[in-house]
Amino acid sequence: MKRVMRSLTVAAAALLATAGLTAPAATAKPAMAASTAAATGYEAENALISQGVVESDHVGYTGTGFVNYNNVSGGYVEFTVNAAQAGASSLALRFANGTTADRPMDITVNGVLVADNLSFTGNGSWTSWQTRSLAVTLEAGANTVRATAATSNGGPNLDSLTEGQAAPVTDWSTAMIESTMARYSPTTIGGWSYPIGLYLYGTYLTYQRTHDARYLSYIKSYVDRFVSSDGSISQSFNNLDSMQAGRLLVILHHETGQSKYQIAAKKIRDRLDTYPRTTDGGFWHADSDSRAHQLWADGVYMVNPFLLEYGEEFNDSAYTNDEATKQLALYGGHLQVSNGLLKHAYDESKTTTWTDPVTGLAPEHWCRAVGWYSMAIVNVLDTIPANHPRRAQLLSILQKLAGGLEHYQDPATGRWFQVMDKGTRSDNWTETSCSSMFTFALSRGAQQGYIDAHYATVAQRGYQGVLAKISIGSDGRTNLSDISIGTNVGDYSYYINRTRATNDFHGLGAFLIMNEQLRTG
Repeated sequence: MKRVMRSLTVAAAALLATAGLTAPAATAKPAMAASTAAATGYEAENALISQGVVESDHVGYTGTGFVNYNNVSGGYVEFTVNAAQAGASSLALRFANGTTADRPMDITVNGVLVADNLSFTGNGSWTSWQTRSLAVTLEAGANTVRATAATSNGGPNLDSLTEGQAAPVTDWSTAMIESTMARYSPTTIGGWSYPIGLYLYGTYLTYQRTHDARYLSYIKSYVDRFVSSDGSISQSFNNLDSMQAGRLLVILHHETGQSKYQIAAKKIRDRLDTYPRTTDGGFWHADSDSRAHQLWADGVYMVNPFLLEYGEEFNDSAYTNDEATKQLALYGGHLQVSNGLLKHAYDESKTTTWTDPVTGLAPEHWCRAVGWYSMAIVNVLDTIPANHPRRAQLLSILQKLAGGLEHYQDPATGRWFQVMDKGTRSDNWTETSCSSMFTFALSRGAQQGYIDAHYATVAQRGYQGVLAKISIGSDGRTNLSDISIGTNVGDYSYYINRTRATNDFHGLGAFLIMNEQLRTG
């Protein structure tokens, strides 16, 4: 299968043959890789300083002094860092904090937030200099790096910045998977659902890179809770959401060759023969009165990537390519509006409480709904033949969408807002799962030539913005914040007041897909 499938490694095969699962350590250890770029130093006293003074009364500094931040929030030191070429690098900030309290700072690169509330912990000594490192992506030539005090205590005493110094760089994909394995076994992670399916698909992408057999074993152990030895699966598949985890069935058939996974996957394929549709052929979001006649942007990702992979694995591509492209074109035709974005949903009957009586559209551009569509259309374009009759139509939809994504990207953080076109409202907030989805879609789309090459830079801003939302807790495990929980169709207030969760699987899965596309090292 294109891009997604590879043969099972010998180690994985041996492990799966025993149907065992290697238990992770109680505390996950983030995987690290060392950067080996040549180091260039920049003294803080030579940088642009706001609400701080240059002093030299504490020994051990380099150069002619250091910057003592005023005890206010918002003071900053801004460096101009010259990079020989564009790409991944590392920044090391040398500091002293003679208090016992943290003095966190926000770090931006070229105006994009890359580290939110980065910790600069105190050790009680103003002459004991420490180093705080972070991985960044730099443009070729001059880059603006700003370290801004995040609290009223101000920043630490800042001595210098070194670019390219060898520093540990976290493999965030493996760190996240190890952390999640430490939190949940395949039995306790949850039931058959699309958020778990999304996360485990991201795990599979990481397995393809690392060949860590434990990851594939974990996926298999989860799926085998629901698929019997004869291939029966206790799911009715009466809604599109329930079909998304079907991708795992195709993956496991490809990796193990066991027929039970094909039998289970065929139940989803056959269900589509009788699944309800709008008059022009779009799949209803669910076969229920409350979802009748409705197309939700979410739905295209729930079924179409599965369909394409099913077709490749089981020689059914003539149908699956036609069906998937038809669904993407129909949904795009109904949901995409003049600004390039998609509305969350469309009701052909125009009878729901949220529908516009003229257009049948939902009132808002909810970010994750648009994110699902953006990932799905790239997946479809990656799979269908170059001469497919709907390819040009899908490319047009994606290109228009990419323009809207660039326009509505938050310039301060690189992320996207929960309600995408209303970022100026004070109660709106940037959401992590959709930001991961858009970052993936723009990066992959630019890489494949579906959209203009400059969108790779838009994706890099998104990537740095999402990385600012992941951290490692005191237990050694990753935490990914500001993820909207599962969401119905609603108005502005409804979306804005959704719970902002940490480590919700919508976010974990989207992050892994994004990170495997954009990571370096």
